[in-house]
Amino acid sequence: MGGPLRCLLFLSSLLLLSLAADSAADALSNGIGGKSIHEFRGFYKREHSLIKPYQGAGMEIPNWDLNGGVMVTPHYIRLTPDEQSRQGAIWNRAPVHSRDWELTVSFKVSGATGDLFGDGLAIWYAQDPNQMGPVFGSKDYFRGLAVFLDTYSNHNGPHKHGHPYISAMVADGTAHYDHDKDGTHTQLGGENTGCEAKFRNKEHDTNILIRYVGDTLSLFIDIDGKMEWKECMQVNNVHLPTGYYFGMSATTGELSDAHDIISVKMFEQEYSRVEKLGEINSDRIVPHAEFQAAPRDHSDDPPPSKLGFVGTVILVLIGVVVIIGVLGYGVLYFKNKNERQRKRFY
Repeated sequence: MGGPLRCLLFLSSLLLLSLAADSAADALSNGIGGKSIHEFRGFYKREHSLIKPYQGAGMEIPNWDLNGGVMVTPHYIRLTPDEQSRQGAIWNRAPVHSRDWELTVSFKVSGATGDLFGDGLAIWYAQDPNQMGPVFGSKDYFRGLAVFLDTYSNHNGPHKHGHPYISAMVADGTAHYDHDKDGTHTQLGGENTGCEAKFRNKEHDTNILIRYVGDTLSLFIDIDGKMEWKECMQVNNVHLPTGYYFGMSATTGELSDAHDIISVKMFEQEYSRVEKLGEINSDRIVPHAEFQAAPRDHSDDPPPSKLGFVGTVILVLIGVVVIIGVLGYGVLYFKNKNERQRKRFY
């Protein structure tokens, strides 16, 4: 058998194995929807988990760092109180060496009733922990994965969805999260990949499952208290390295909410991978995804009118007066014209 033919057969085999692996990952993910939130898969990793009651001495929790205005109680960890301009974050000290994993986060977001609240929280798998910043309380230009639970719409442009809204972003350290556009410029899977989730002010705990298995990222939620998972989004061909850190952060601005973490549970998953070229050393993989919104330059929204409300009202009134004057002049003109025409016939 000739060399070129052997090479072709080898590449074809790799392609078939890769397709089979993707199908297996999809099948495993699709089998989670409708399952109980108490049904766990894989091996529990205590060093990456948080289980109440929290009995750390003062502000200390084993294996976790606390940043900003975090408050620890026996039953929850409050990232931010329901106050303006607050930030808080917790970061796991242990790097994740599991290639495939599931992370379940139980949380609560509460505040004043109504349509105005903010800003939201984020769940991270990132290279650089413990760095506060403008992206839901953590740094911009990050490397890794972020899942955003965004409670306030900063942008009413191209996207049609309401808020609260859950989406994700994978970045290699060069992409900017544009908060003014709700991150739609760099959203994983494209601008419409995510789900609305009305998780504020629930009497029960709300839950999210982040599953990364076989280069497939899947998000499932339990918002309505049914104790079963509902799919939020799924994106294939997401490439993440090992050795990064889990974290949760939150922020408030002019509007506010209390953001609480109830528990975090991490499970290592068993999965037979077909390692692609360049992914043999999993800790050296550059975070990237093949399906996400193409990065675009930030474009500022048109500036508001300098006239203000009163000036705008006066301008409208002037316009109405001008229109009435033009119509009145037209009526008088045609009336006088008709009178002159009648006089010419007498």
